[in-house]
Formats: sequence, C-alpha cells, structure tokens
Amino acid sequence: MALSSPVTVAGRFRLGAWLTALALATAPCVARSQTPDEWIKLGSHVHGGFGALIPVGIRIGLDALQRLNANRRDLDVTFYSGAQAPCACIADGVLLATGSSPGQGTLRVAAEAAAPGLLATVVIRHRKTGAIARYSISSEWLPVLLELNRSRDPLGRYEAVMAADQLIRVEQ
Repeated sequence: MALSSPVTVAGRFRLGAWLTALALATAPCVARSQTPDEWIKLGSHVHGGFGALIPVGIRIGLDALQRLNANRRDLDVTFYSGAQAPCACIADGVLLATGSSPGQGTLRVAAEAAAPGLLATVVIRHRKTGAIARYSISSEWLPVLLELNRSRDPLGRYEAVMAADQLIRVEQ
C-alpha cells in the first residue's frame, strides 16, 4: 500500500537521520584505525555513496577526537550548513568518525545557516570536559570538492581530501 500523504523536507530529514542511526547500530564498530577502504565502505553504506564531502566530515571528526582528547561517543556535534552546500554530507562523515548520532541526541543539523562564505561550520563539544572545537570550510572549496566527485574514484576523493592543505579552519 502506497503512502497517500506527501512527505515534507523535515520528515525526510528525520527519516534519513533514523535510517543513518539504524545503519550505524548494525555496522561494525568504527575505530580510529579504519583504513581508507573501510571508511569508503562505511560512508557508502550509511550515506548511499562516497562523494568528497564525506571524507571532509571524517577528517573533522578524527581531528576532534584527537584535539579534544575524546573517545568515540564523547562528543556533541552541531552542524551548520552553508547556503551553497548541496546537502549535509559532511555531517555523515563526522557521524562515522565520532559515533555522535541524531538517535543519541549528540548530532544535530541546525536550522540556522553557516555564516556567509562558508560551506559549513561544525561545532564539536566534549560532553564531559566542555572543551569546544569549531571547524569551518570556506565555500571556495565547493568547486574543488565537486571536481573531485567528477574526476576521481572514492579512494582518490578520500586521499585528496585528507591531503588538502587549508581545507578546514579550526578554532579551539
């Protein structure tokens, strides 16, 4: 039987968040020592593909774990999407790396937008210590990231994002 009522954008996001949390609950435990191939497999499983924005989130999440001296699931994440961002893909990468999730109430996509000129802002707080790191990605990176999606395979995207200098600005 088909659904007869239209699904709102907010409803799709809640459904997507629930499905993401469900996928993580059934996925193998994510550790800091994941190989690039394992990150690609997890990202594809949870997000439905592995574009260049997923490893941006993984990179942010791994940095936050180290910078805030945290274990997985110790972090609270708020994601602010920029006006030019195609979707909140970066948030899925952060979810994979940190274990924060909408289902646990430790990852949320804010209704407010990132500041003008930013593709995204990710604010990560250590739940026990209160320490905070704020990550920003300039909108100037969007054409570069979209070109990676067109010109490279998932491993090439992962490697290029992990090696990109000045991709992410961090304030602590």
